[in-house]
Amino acid sequence: MTLRFYDSATAAVRDFVPLQEGRVSLYYCGATVQGEPHIGHVRSALAFDQLTRWLQSSGLDVTVVRNVTDIDDKILLKAAENDEPWWALAYRFEQAFEDAYDALGILKPTYEPRATGHIPEMHALIAQLIERGHAYPAPDGSGDVYFDVRSWHQYGSLTHQNIDDMQATPDADPRGKRDPRDFALWKGYKEGEPETARWESPWGAGRPGWHLECSAMVTKYLGTEFDIHGGGLDLRFPHHENEMAQSQAAGHGFANFWMHNGMVTYEGEKMSKSIGNTINPREMLEIARPLVVRYYLGQAHYRSVLDYRPGSLTEAAAAVERIETFMHAALGYVYPDGAFGWFRNMSLPAAFRAAMDDDLNIPAALAVLHETVRAGNTALAAKDRDGAETAFQAAVAMTEALGINPLDDQWSRGGDTAAETAALDVLVKAQLEARAKARAEKNWAESDHIRDVLAAAGVDVADTAEGATWSLKR
Repeated sequence: MTLRFYDSATAAVRDFVPLQEGRVSLYYCGATVQGEPHIGHVRSALAFDQLTRWLQSSGLDVTVVRNVTDIDDKILLKAAENDEPWWALAYRFEQAFEDAYDALGILKPTYEPRATGHIPEMHALIAQLIERGHAYPAPDGSGDVYFDVRSWHQYGSLTHQNIDDMQATPDADPRGKRDPRDFALWKGYKEGEPETARWESPWGAGRPGWHLECSAMVTKYLGTEFDIHGGGLDLRFPHHENEMAQSQAAGHGFANFWMHNGMVTYEGEKMSKSIGNTINPREMLEIARPLVVRYYLGQAHYRSVLDYRPGSLTEAAAAVERIETFMHAALGYVYPDGAFGWFRNMSLPAAFRAAMDDDLNIPAALAVLHETVRAGNTALAAKDRDGAETAFQAAVAMTEALGINPLDDQWSRGGDTAAETAALDVLVKAQLEARAKARAEKNWAESDHIRDVLAAAGVDVADTAEGATWSLKR
């Protein structure tokens, strides 16, 4: 089946063919680092992590760019409230985002540029837009530069809106605008703002507008035309609409596909601090293991609303444990030597691949995974080694593609590595051999004692026709 993704610009699922054979260029919006990450930020990053992993599983070489907006009105306001330098606040929260991404196994992007490192590129883009008649310096001497939305006849095409139905843009003083919907490319410096938050420009000292930052950075790292631009649904307007307009007005082909992930709600309602129905990644990670949180946030279709409610993580934990229990049991039964690291690049079931190729249909893909686990458990109960091995290898391949392989070091409890797990396996098997000897000698007291010691250490022992197997208690 051909890879197919929903393109927000055309409002249709289209065949995905990379602009360059064998290679994919992906840009998705990262954080504006004015505060702790919220669950919507993390869900978005996870959705595009799943996309990246699937493109890689499909044999494509993927270049991923995720930006950091480290200069913005909100950052300056929050820093003033906290009485700290804006750049210190931005860096502190940037690290908080990185910690959340790392905890949930989100792959690091190929490049992660900061807005403040790309001021010259932004100046060049502004100059190009002015030269082409799509931008103008404010006539009031403020130093502001605006994009002229009426100069670009395609403005509104991403979100399928008529320009006359749009609201005014509140990103700068409207007195210098030709149209209240014009948006700021460059914001002139104002008295009282930090001296460190201003850069010299041909139009006056100031700082970049939010929308301009992404256009300049994506062009630098991926070129004037690239495969996919992604982000949360809340960014479609005005951010992505403005990005597309200014980039295309500059003569760039820009994104071939626009992909947007859905929002996260709390018991069907929009999350809001004012009414107290919020939960953030840190709180989720206090409730459940990182693997469980990743499974929960990634289980819905990326374009759908993900609704959180008390009990959601408990349900996700049960689903994860079914997968883990089977995979650990099958590993001990099929590969009693405890081999690790060999499970990469196993073949994927056709139904799983078809689901993922169809606009990244994660729910359908997970259904294939859970059906495989059920079949594997049936094979284990029937002492069907070949059936158990087939199911185990398929489960490994699928969980690896989704980034939820419980055998991966990323998810080892307490930071255990594969080497540490292998060492534990040697120690436990030595105890099982001593127990087997005691049983052969009908020394039931010693046999029971060894089993009790292992149980107290969190090790479950299962006696099978092939001998005893072990697993950690879940």
